[in-house]
Amino acid sequence: MIRRFFSYYKPHKRLFIIDFTAAIIVALLELAFPVAVQWFIDDLLLGNDWNMILTVGILLLLVYIISTYLQYVVSYIGHKLGVNIETDMRRDLFFHVQKQSFRFFDNTKTGHIMSRITTDLFDLGELAHHGPEDFFISIMTFIGAFLIMFTINPVLALVILIAVPVLIFLITFGNIRMNRSWKNMYENIAGVNGRVEDAVSGVRVVQSFTNEKFEMERFTVDNNSFRKAKIGAYRVMSIVHSNIYLLMRLITLVVLVAGAWLTFNDRMTSGELVSFILFVNVLTNPINKITALLEMYPKGMAGFKRFTELMDINPDVSNRNDARDLKNVLGDITFQNVAFGYGESHTPVLNDISFQIHAGETVAFVGPSGAGKTTISSLIPRFYDVNDGSIKIDGIDIREVTKESLRSQIGVVQQDVFLFTGTLRENIAYGKLDATNEEIEQAAKRAHMEEFIKELPNGYETQVGERGLKLSGGQKQRIAIARMFLKNPPILILDEATSALDTETEMIIQKALNELAKNRTTLVIAHRLATIKNADRIMVVTKNGIEEEGSHKELLERDGIFAHLHNVQMN
Repeated sequence: MIRRFFSYYKPHKRLFIIDFTAAIIVALLELAFPVAVQWFIDDLLLGNDWNMILTVGILLLLVYIISTYLQYVVSYIGHKLGVNIETDMRRDLFFHVQKQSFRFFDNTKTGHIMSRITTDLFDLGELAHHGPEDFFISIMTFIGAFLIMFTINPVLALVILIAVPVLIFLITFGNIRMNRSWKNMYENIAGVNGRVEDAVSGVRVVQSFTNEKFEMERFTVDNNSFRKAKIGAYRVMSIVHSNIYLLMRLITLVVLVAGAWLTFNDRMTSGELVSFILFVNVLTNPINKITALLEMYPKGMAGFKRFTELMDINPDVSNRNDARDLKNVLGDITFQNVAFGYGESHTPVLNDISFQIHAGETVAFVGPSGAGKTTISSLIPRFYDVNDGSIKIDGIDIREVTKESLRSQIGVVQQDVFLFTGTLRENIAYGKLDATNEEIEQAAKRAHMEEFIKELPNGYETQVGERGLKLSGGQKQRIAIARMFLKNPPILILDEATSALDTETEMIIQKALNELAKNRTTLVIAHRLATIKNADRIMVVTKNGIEEEGSHKELLERDGIFAHLHNVQMN
């Protein structure tokens, strides 16, 4: 995992080299200052050479100015490096999620995905900046300071060395405990995000059932779990920090007392004692950095672990290495012994389904809920892959072509139309991102949108609200149809496109859909049988497969399942 983490430094190695080099120079200057003070006290003060003292003072000022600039470089360039790495990880994760199939989204909560892409990566930027740099510089500073202290007075240096094992124990203990705590915290915040996403998205359902109190109670439980996990992590961190603080102060006190005794007995000069105390303070800096890493590393790596877990989920629908583009589609569709089931168990929804749809034909699928009608429409664009059998378009197995070229040839209009936050024009243009204003307005006209656009305060520039909440169901459906006119695909799938509309709106939408379906291969999933009278063929889908097939008139005359469904609706 560490190697994988460091792979994100490669595109930014120039920033890393600048940051790391500046940090090393700053650390070396920190080590040089106590030596300069010792020389200042023991040699310059006793030499009574004021000009030399002044010259050395000016040189030390220049060193401080250089060190200050390098500190700026370390802080700015280092944080820029961290932000770049965090941005790259967030980009990779978002791109990876975009490649996942519908099965992934069926089994993964939206709030959890949002947490992985946002919250989990917040601390990774800081870890990417401070982690390698602070760890290396701290070790270098600690060893360098100790070696210089050993040359000044070996006895006092060994006294300090006794505290090192205790320090290592505290850091190791804290790292193990905090790793566990931060992992638990991230899991809890994902639950909180999921609960918020559900409650906000479904606020109309919540309020219509007056279940606000119930949602508040459920959120409070999740929020308190997150609070408990975070407080637990900070408790462990505080114990370790306070013990390290105490240990460092004890070391300073021991050096002060022991150094004073050695100075009284002429075994140490005053300059050496002052230098030694300054080196103890220099040692405090790497200890503080290690302590900060103790807090940062578990948080960052817990987030990185969750990042890699999601990145390691391979899309179950992907392009083959030899996949080619699907071009010049006529629209023949063939299902050959297709079997499919959802979930890990793949409990069959479709079993040994075979049929053929000819180019330009309109075929309707009807039947009871759960029989697999929508599943059939989802398999054609490869939103899911079949478990067995094959689906072919113009005689080509859809698994032999790229997903992108396949889906570019298929248009889907669903009952639940999703609109993005933005203007009406932007939402229509989603069907063809480079569409001109003339093309957008022509598509809107063909979708019978002129009247309601005139009623909008800003016409095409009207904001539709989150998920199109400012528009009615019929208005959203017409936007979806306008998108299809822009996309202009040879194969069209209408999945319950009019089932949630009133009669008058349904007639308008149906007129637009009929125009949209002209000269295309069209699959219609329908519950309202009156809307599919003019279909070339109707297939009745049940859990046993396709049980009836024929025109509207033929199926009524057969007096079977379709006739029964028709009579129930008419009555």
